[in-house]
Amino acid sequence: MNQRQIDVFHAVMTAGTASRAAEVLRISQPAVSKAIQELERSIGFPLFERLKGRMIPTPEGKLFQREVEASFLGMAHLRTAAARIRDFGSGEIRIASLSALSTNIVPQALRQFRNRHPQVAITLQAHLSATIRDLIASGQFDLGIAADEVDVTGVIARPFMTCRACLAIYPGHRLENVDIVTPDHLHGEEFIALAPEDTTRREADAILAAASVQTRVVLETPFSSTVCSMVHARLGCGLVNPLTAEVYVNNGLILKPFAPAVHFRTLLLFPLTPRPSQILQDCIQELDQVALEVSRRLADPKRPRTGATPQTK
Repeated sequence: MNQRQIDVFHAVMTAGTASRAAEVLRISQPAVSKAIQELERSIGFPLFERLKGRMIPTPEGKLFQREVEASFLGMAHLRTAAARIRDFGSGEIRIASLSALSTNIVPQALRQFRNRHPQVAITLQAHLSATIRDLIASGQFDLGIAADEVDVTGVIARPFMTCRACLAIYPGHRLENVDIVTPDHLHGEEFIALAPEDTTRREADAILAAASVQTRVVLETPFSSTVCSMVHARLGCGLVNPLTAEVYVNNGLILKPFAPAVHFRTLLLFPLTPRPSQILQDCIQELDQVALEVSRRLADPKRPRTGATPQTK
């Protein structure tokens, strides 16, 4: 017994006649009859009765067909499973994100992604950008969201999101009534600074230096969330990512536009593989959509800078 004989038998049982089975299989009718005869010899009992040129299934043939059907269903299941693995990978997505986006952009995108793929397991970890790059380069994670100062050697990188920085101050700060903060406003101010390697920090330092402005740096940190916490504790003011600052704005933190513009830029990082799986592409699509919606909201000059945070779709 071989698979070819089983295929011919199944075709005859499904099509109803040897001639139709031959058409389906694109072989001759004698080839169909020969394959059935060989199968009957190999299994030791007749599958059909031959009456006036017709092939009538025997009771044994009908019983055998039930087993064949089960095997074909099993094969169909294997084909479906193979297609799912080919298109969607393991059914798991591992994401490493910098802290600034792990509490806003990423959760919104994952909520929408889960609506499309509720069975996919998701791992999300927040790390420093350098760690994210290493996790992606080693293949331990499928997708990384990192700040643009990260070394992209050994990974695929593309721009993801750009946010204009705001100056965070606390209520009662002397700049509270200033509409747009400029470098001159910051001369001598107690300042919570980002880490020296941060491109946003370097961009701001260059602007301040060009204006001959010196701040009094009281603390350095790689996280906008820490800047917000320190400002909220009235240790000074600082440039922050407005996405990170939203939760603090609801608790009294004040955001002021800063000019010239300084930006936070992020990248999407991928392993050096031929292409992402389909589910990973779907996840990236949701991230891009949420990033676009939030960018439009942040660019709206009517967006409130204090109080309740507008909700995205």
